[in-house]
Amino acid sequence: MGCSFSGLNTIYGAATGGGDVWINERRFRVIRQIGEGGLAFVYLVKEQQPASDAAPAKRHDAHVSEDGTYAMKKVLIQSKEQLDLVKEEIRVSSLFSHPNLFPLLDHAIITVKSPQGDLSHEAYLLFPVHLDGTLLDNANIMLSRKEFYSTADVLQIFRQLCEGLKHMHSFDPPYAHNDVKPGNVLITRLKGQAPVATLMDFGSARPARKQIRSHSEALQLQEWAAEHCSAPYRAPELWDCPSHADIDERTDIWSLGCTLYAIMFNVSPFEDALGESEGSLQLAIVNGELKWPAGPNPPYPDELRQFVIWMLQPQPAMRPHIGDVVLHVGKLIAKYLS
Repeated sequence: MGCSFSGLNTIYGAATGGGDVWINERRFRVIRQIGEGGLAFVYLVKEQQPASDAAPAKRHDAHVSEDGTYAMKKVLIQSKEQLDLVKEEIRVSSLFSHPNLFPLLDHAIITVKSPQGDLSHEAYLLFPVHLDGTLLDNANIMLSRKEFYSTADVLQIFRQLCEGLKHMHSFDPPYAHNDVKPGNVLITRLKGQAPVATLMDFGSARPARKQIRSHSEALQLQEWAAEHCSAPYRAPELWDCPSHADIDERTDIWSLGCTLYAIMFNVSPFEDALGESEGSLQLAIVNGELKWPAGPNPPYPDELRQFVIWMLQPQPAMRPHIGDVVLHVGKLIAKYLS
């Protein structure tokens, strides 16, 4: 998995640009750091060799950068558990191929020896570069300006998100993303066109269907969800799982409904409870207590609100599957974009 060499001697001093790093047979110049979180750092990099010289098996032709720039995620790995998680993220990411799912283009996991002789690992993950930010970035800006997406943009962004998720749910067994939220949806703005939405971050993606048959299994699922699924977008059954339950991919449908609400209003549907205790947030989610903020003038059609409510059913069996959601958004697009 990955290579045995890297330009690590230069990347530590490369946050402001100028250093080189290798991912397998490909060499990249680090331009600048563009993100950071936990033990991960994201850099804007530029390939230092012609695209035709790169390893053919590693390339995704549709995502070859015209100017050679990419995003490179560097992950510091400090335990076997973290190493296993990164390997699983790489495995799962490599399963998917869809225009609305963020592709992993290349990767390398290397062994690093410290000056004291201790061994650890680092992972390097290569992605297309998106500098327009996420839905969350855009929402924060739009909220400050009291701006809203048009009904047409809401529907087109949401349809693309649904199409990417449908690809994941179509596997046998289906995969759940488990962390659908505005911060994991990249937005690309093309002049004269509707925004393009791409779902990213498959670090929490797992086979969706689980049989819970004991109190200890229910607690184990809740503990896992608390670590991997963002609280304001986490489905009720992942907060308070029964001791006998069949969990499926409709956990993602709940998160999808929350995300549609956030696309419309630039805030999560349980934003008020979010500022209170975690218990208040859990209670609001488990009871499906929706509040509707002031929106654009003229307001969104009532059918959009009903669409959100349809997905935010506290009982999983009452929620639609992704195929039904895609069909419905298609009907709304036909009605409001014609």
